[in-house]
Amino acid sequence: MKLFKACFSAIVTLALIWALQHKFGDAPPIGKFLNPVTGFWQNAESKNVDAKRDVKIEGLTGATTIRYDEHMIPHIFADNDHDLYFAQGYVTAQDRLFQLDIQTRSAAGRLSEIVGPKALELDRYHRRMGMVFGAENTLRECMKDPKVKEMLEAYCAGVNAYIHNLPSKYYPIEFKLLDYAPEDYTPLDCALVLKLMSETLAGGSDDFQLTNTLKYFGSKVTNDLFPDHYFKDDPIIPSDTKWDFKALPIPKPSKGFIDEMADTIKTTPKVEGIGSNNWVIAGSRSANGYPILANDPHLNLTFPSIWYQIQLAAPGVNVSGVSIPGTPAVIIGYNQKIAWGVTNVDADVLDWYQIRFKDLSKKEYWYNNKWVPDTRRIEEIKVLGQKPVFDTVIYTHIGPVVYASGNSKPKMGRANNVPVGHALRWIAHDPSIEFKTFYLLNRGSNYADYREALKYYTAPAQNFIFASNDKDIAITPNGKFPLKYKDQGKFILDGSDTADAWHGFIPMEQNPTAKNPAQGFLSSANQESTDDQYPYYINWHFGSYTRGKRINDRLRNMHHATVDSMRVLQNDNYSIFAQDVLPTMLADLDPSKMDAQQKQIYQAITKWDKEYSANSIGASIFDKWWINLYHAVWDDDFTVKKDLNIQLKWPSSYRTIQLLVTQANSKWYDDSRTSQIETRAGLINASFKATIDSLTKQYGKLGKTWEWGTVKGSEISHLANIPGMGTGKFSAGGNSGIVNALSEGHGPSWRMIVQFGPEVKGYGVFPGGESGNPGSYHYDDMFKTWKDGQLNALLFLQNATDGAQHIKTTLTLSNK
Repeated sequence: MKLFKACFSAIVTLALIWALQHKFGDAPPIGKFLNPVTGFWQNAESKNVDAKRDVKIEGLTGATTIRYDEHMIPHIFADNDHDLYFAQGYVTAQDRLFQLDIQTRSAAGRLSEIVGPKALELDRYHRRMGMVFGAENTLRECMKDPKVKEMLEAYCAGVNAYIHNLPSKYYPIEFKLLDYAPEDYTPLDCALVLKLMSETLAGGSDDFQLTNTLKYFGSKVTNDLFPDHYFKDDPIIPSDTKWDFKALPIPKPSKGFIDEMADTIKTTPKVEGIGSNNWVIAGSRSANGYPILANDPHLNLTFPSIWYQIQLAAPGVNVSGVSIPGTPAVIIGYNQKIAWGVTNVDADVLDWYQIRFKDLSKKEYWYNNKWVPDTRRIEEIKVLGQKPVFDTVIYTHIGPVVYASGNSKPKMGRANNVPVGHALRWIAHDPSIEFKTFYLLNRGSNYADYREALKYYTAPAQNFIFASNDKDIAITPNGKFPLKYKDQGKFILDGSDTADAWHGFIPMEQNPTAKNPAQGFLSSANQESTDDQYPYYINWHFGSYTRGKRINDRLRNMHHATVDSMRVLQNDNYSIFAQDVLPTMLADLDPSKMDAQQKQIYQAITKWDKEYSANSIGASIFDKWWINLYHAVWDDDFTVKKDLNIQLKWPSSYRTIQLLVTQANSKWYDDSRTSQIETRAGLINASFKATIDSLTKQYGKLGKTWEWGTVKGSEISHLANIPGMGTGKFSAGGNSGIVNALSEGHGPSWRMIVQFGPEVKGYGVFPGGESGNPGSYHYDDMFKTWKDGQLNALLFLQNATDGAQHIKTTLTLSNK
């Protein structure tokens, strides 16, 4: 019996030891994770660090000095470009290793390798969208340029030097939770990061919804509800700009580009009101007589940040700003001669083409009056705990047929954007060399250098704002823009018709640009690039003019401006949107028919200052009221037509404002689902009462719980959505569609201001911290500064011994 008990105890102990070392479902191996020597305990970091560290690694040609300031931001000083980018890769991996790994796995369609079959359809989607195909084309182009090749290879060598010298007990906590190890980083991974940005900023399409809308309502209604220009415009390039070039001939439209298009497409609508801001004022408007440049790109907010702050210095370059982890150089920043920033253009660089296959084998398709053979790309997707999945993707001369049949298309959110049997033409698939743009901007000295750098930029198209210590200011909506006929790509195109193909590209030197305008300022907020005098078609749909108008109104009235003037503007919460529509909404309300509670809320919204501040109750009332009114106008006509299995494109919020403020009577106010005739006043009153009921039910009686910061509930999550590693809900002002465009989880990802003068000074902050380690003090040490709308003075060191009072630690890298 004793022997049996001993054997049984030994078996149970061994089984328990085995179980603790293995993964079950989403849980990590508990034994490994809790191990005091190799587990998560090793990820805790002390706030105190050694004043000096020396590390010897293979791959450097000389010694490189890295000075870390109070926020542990690295300032790298190297003797040559190779060592500079090697060191950038090394320190980025040191702080953001999991971010480097997970974002490229996502782009490459390789998440299933670490999380299993639950990521399989997302991996298939990214493979089928041609993310790796596009990255391979970009990489081939980059490797042709000696400087870019050196930059990418050195950066990756630095990342790998860190990985190869990192004991597994010090792996970032996410690797321990998911129970896998980091792998070598490659130049293809750098290119994949660019494709991920193209997917984020230039990967959407309304073609299907608009095609359905056109066929359902006809051209008259469609053209009326979806015009190529807002009824109020404030374009990026000032309207008095003259175009001093001879434009290329504009292609003629095809005759049947909407014939026989698919009706049963369901898509995810583009979100209105999100975007970015940048602006620059000339010395004539500043207090010191020199330009001031500001930029705050709006993106999904995560811990760690999408940005990594850094200074890079070597012979011929000394630049400060933010990089994107996983890519070399500074992406947004400044040196002692120039500064630049970016916002998204929203150019139409993604189109869908209907493909007519010869037969079910789908080996040939009809193009230019003949059958043309397609090609096949076999994608091997490795899946944790299962056999690899092999997926075949059909490629045409246009691009990949993402889902060739309904059977191959999954029921997954992102796949809803993709029509069955259609080929994708996307600028992100083209060879490109964007890295050279930033290599040159980092070393730029003047306007000519800025223009030269932009020649090499393809996608995602950006509004590049510029200022120099020569007192020049400029802005260029820049990228590789297809040469199209007007509205080409607004609807689904015919893959068999050569007239619907892209007809080359707008010459880079003819991309719209403005330099030193008489008004003394320039800005962009994702609104329309130009007025209708520009000869080329870029897109029919841009962000609304509201943020741009508010910025321009403020800049137009600025004199003797300072950095703080720019900071205050970045945090501006005033709503032009509410300014335009609220008077009409209030005018149609009938207070005589309100009860006591309704009159109290009516008084609150009447007195509202149109500011989306955190403690504003009026902002909460208006925001909910507008949503209810918008749906009251359009729900009956534009909700998914289940009987026809189609989804329609909904009119924009600003087209709705135009309808409300200019037409007291319209057929669109009547709800076709009821027997009575609805009116504008009726919808406004009904939606107001519905708003009161909704807010009261959710937040109780009118009071502090109705404040906008509480109702909106902003939150920054971990980039892998790991619970407990984000901010949790916090109260803050801002909203989409206003200058301070902080919504629930989207907003200013980096705020930067650069003041030119005898000494160029930069200021900036992003939400979070430099470190990607939740166990580090520097994981979120800049969050409060960002949340409070403040900025940090950016330390710009002139040499490796400068600014000693701000330096917390020094790391010296040298070759073994």
